[in-house]
Amino acid sequence: MDKLSKIILIAGPTAAGKSNFAVKFANKIDGEIINADSMQVYKELNILTARPNKKIQKKIKHHLYGFQSVKKNFSTGIWLKLVIKKIKEIRKRNKVPIIVGGTGLYFRALTEGLVKIPTIPLKIRNETRSLQEKIGQKKFYKRLIKIDPLVKNKINHNDVQRSIRAFEIKKFTKKSMIRWFSKTKIFFDINTFLKIYLDFPRTKLIERINQRVDMMFEKGAISEVVKFNKLKVKKRNSSNKVIGISEIRKYLSGELNLKEAKERICIKTRQYAKRQTTWARGQMKSWYKIDPNDLNLMIKKFK
Repeated sequence: MDKLSKIILIAGPTAAGKSNFAVKFANKIDGEIINADSMQVYKELNILTARPNKKIQKKIKHHLYGFQSVKKNFSTGIWLKLVIKKIKEIRKRNKVPIIVGGTGLYFRALTEGLVKIPTIPLKIRNETRSLQEKIGQKKFYKRLIKIDPLVKNKINHNDVQRSIRAFEIKKFTKKSMIRWFSKTKIFFDINTFLKIYLDFPRTKLIERINQRVDMMFEKGAISEVVKFNKLKVKKRNSSNKVIGISEIRKYLSGELNLKEAKERICIKTRQYAKRQTTWARGQMKSWYKIDPNDLNLMIKKFK
């Protein structure tokens, strides 16, 4: 396959050094970088989302970073449309697209396509979640199989989120989630992708997370949240999910002291990194799991 037809994917847990790895890779192969982090799209949240700084972005062209207002919601579907457009533009310039970030759903949408399921009404979503919580996962899974036999052996009986999703889809659309997935449109040949996952030892990652949180406060994370609060973003907007906003708000209101706020941000970030690692273990089995120092190995794979 021609080098210019390849698309590089770089994923990994938060604080694993994905951005720096991507810049080094781009320098070696004449590439441009596209964001695949759902929180780094917000222009008003630079520090808390650890967006690549302007100096790095000047070295290598970056796309889809800091362009979306925190007052607007941003979805996987919107990202997919934008990223496909960017990939085509980059290829026209005879450059290599390098997509980097920590949002697993974005990578899955790009490599496997996005299912166009109708929006499930909030009432049905809430009823489904309440039912699962009330009767427990074991009984809930049995009910799911009863109304949608096609998901049997397709969804693990312990997978709460996917079980709930399958149940609400079937209840609202009267069609199995499996049927919806079969209509998925895939935009690129799977062999186009060079899929890299930066795999960090847990202890090292925790150190890096702690250092990052300290650095965020040094750079002005508190001021960033003060400005964010003034924008009066609606509670339901996804930008409110950025780690650090809730904790710094509590610090500002006097509920937490500075040390407690930092500790809670570190804990929440570690939990997020763990979820990303768990996702990768289940959803990214075909990816190259490498140490961030193994850049030359991936250059060889690219060539």
